[in-house]
Amino acid sequence: MNQNAQRIVNNPKFQELVTKRSAFAWTLSIAMLVIYFGFILLVAFGKEFLGTPIGSGVTTWGMPIGVVTILSAFILTGIYVYRANGEFDELNRQILEETK
Repeated sequence: MNQNAQRIVNNPKFQELVTKRSAFAWTLSIAMLVIYFGFILLVAFGKEFLGTPIGSGVTTWGMPIGVVTILSAFILTGIYVYRANGEFDELNRQILEETK
């Protein structure tokens, strides 16, 4: 490992960045897995509920729940990007400044 890389790895802010980013990524991943597998389990075991019409129309509960499942992936990605572009990028900038 070259000298610059070693200084970055040894920087306490780098360790903070890795810890925060990993914890946040795992949290969002678990949230998405819960949402996705919750939907799959609902499809497997709650067919009657998903097939229940909303009001007097032809739309059933399965449609909006499916859309929310898909949209949640985009929302969670947006949350990650927002935090990455703010807090994580700032820590990254500080690390690079300190290792110059």
